[in-house]
Amino acid sequence: MTGPMIDNDTERVLLQSILKQPLPQTTTTPTSSSANNQTTTTTTNGYQEALGLATNTTSNTSTTNPSSIRTLLKDTIFLGIDPTPDIIAIATIYFVEGALGLARLAQTYLLKEELHLGPAELSALTGIFVLPWTIKPLYGFLSDGVPLFGYKRRSYLVLAGLLGCLSYTALGQNFWGLLDGTTTATTAGAAGISPTMISATVASLIVSSACIAFSDVVADGIVVQKSRESAAENPAMAGGLQSLCWASAAMGGLLSAYFSGSLLEVMKPQEVFQITAVLPFMVASIALLIDEKPVRSERNKVNHVVMDVDLNGDKDETKSLSSTTNGSSETAVVTASMAVGDTSSTAAAAAAAVVPAESGGLREQVDALWQAIKQPSIYKPVLFLFLWQSTPTSDGAFFFFMTDELGFGPEFMGRVRVVTALASLVGVWVYNSYLKTVPIKDILFWASIAATPLGLSSLLLITHLNRELGIPDAAFVFGDDIALAVLGEIAFMPTLVLAARLCPPGVEAVLFATLMSIYNGAGTLGTEIGAGLTKYLGVTENNFDNLGLLTIICNLSSLYPLFFIGWLDEVGAASESEDEEVMELPEPDAD
Repeated sequence: MTGPMIDNDTERVLLQSILKQPLPQTTTTPTSSSANNQTTTTTTNGYQEALGLATNTTSNTSTTNPSSIRTLLKDTIFLGIDPTPDIIAIATIYFVEGALGLARLAQTYLLKEELHLGPAELSALTGIFVLPWTIKPLYGFLSDGVPLFGYKRRSYLVLAGLLGCLSYTALGQNFWGLLDGTTTATTAGAAGISPTMISATVASLIVSSACIAFSDVVADGIVVQKSRESAAENPAMAGGLQSLCWASAAMGGLLSAYFSGSLLEVMKPQEVFQITAVLPFMVASIALLIDEKPVRSERNKVNHVVMDVDLNGDKDETKSLSSTTNGSSETAVVTASMAVGDTSSTAAAAAAAVVPAESGGLREQVDALWQAIKQPSIYKPVLFLFLWQSTPTSDGAFFFFMTDELGFGPEFMGRVRVVTALASLVGVWVYNSYLKTVPIKDILFWASIAATPLGLSSLLLITHLNRELGIPDAAFVFGDDIALAVLGEIAFMPTLVLAARLCPPGVEAVLFATLMSIYNGAGTLGTEIGAGLTKYLGVTENNFDNLGLLTIICNLSSLYPLFFIGWLDEVGAASESEDEEVMELPEPDAD
């Protein structure tokens, strides 16, 4: 998602310049010795100074070179990018975002085992937990336009990390016993869970989800800014940084996938939440390494430049204010007809040049966004993606079936997550290797067609016919999930390309973020519809009689968006490779 954001001139350009590295400097210092005169050469650059490193080479002595370790890290772990504190912080943030999946199974088991919620309730809450991801553009507007304690990125990362740590800690500590008196008794006489405890748990999980989403947006903004700054001097760094971030998140996700299940075999969900609380605290701590200049100092710099205008001239002058207003790199040209002592006209001219860029940016961006969305060539494909993603799912009910009916434990469920995560990577590879030349419209059509029989194959597991065919339950689950994960990723990749293709120049980032929010919102709607169907069909933790019917409804309903696939005719008829060929065409001569 971050690739298309790189070209945006409004949402992500607002960061102050990060890690401006000076040219390497070499100094030669003579030293005296009883045997001979030695020369010590010290080479430093901005990155080495940041880490306090220098390379000292002496003619007759050999010392350990710290830069050799740095070079090793650069070439092996950091994908060719110099591991500065800033880069280490960014990679760590993305790793933590992936590793926060450690609490995903704990969250499900907490709602199921500790709060005793049924399949319909679990599905409904799963959709609600995704809601913070549907308002990601709002997080971008806040981070870009509303500095917090003088910073636009660092402060928000610290705040999100601390809030996330607090929410996970509250879950892990059972809210420090503050809600112990709210438990009720069920009709069976056993200890029950009050609505207050359920509400507090849900609120904490929503807050934790919002903190992850907010951190993701801020981290994306930092990556986009660094990619912009390096595009001219080191174009390879932009792609390398994106790859480093993706690899860090994938590594965190894979590591957490297995442990999310194995830890639940030896501890309660609350204990897993206590371990998970360390991860957002790492984000809050590592954010202090982000090299960001405070906005206030930049405002003072602008004020100083304005007040330093020559007021003694008696002729028209044009003053160029190269400033960073509210953190955004802008160049304001102030033209003022100044008489001797006419300071008010100077201030007014400076304010006229600087203030509108601040106050009108958000309104102009919203207007441009609306002008883009109301075009049929954009809203029709968006509507198709919404319909395509909002079909109901039976995931919540099927989870109960696998754990209560088939007897699969948390460790097995964790292994399934690992295998499906790896299968998703295979899906990405298949798409990039073989399907980039296929029109996006065709990929979405045939992926939907192929997904229907694969989804219906779950009926064999539900009716236990797989056992009669000699296929163990575990093997069937692995095979089915692998196939669906690969196919799902093959279908998901074109939607990202399609969303990027819909974004016109000038509103690329905000429109792309809006499209992804709509996509997430459609998924939430599909989950809620599935929860309603689960409730209506009477599928509970003890009754799976209608689970087969629920599976049939959910899978067949995924075909109805194909009736509207004609809405993709304008933008979905070309393949991704054709887009790349168009981008590589030389620009025509002006004459």
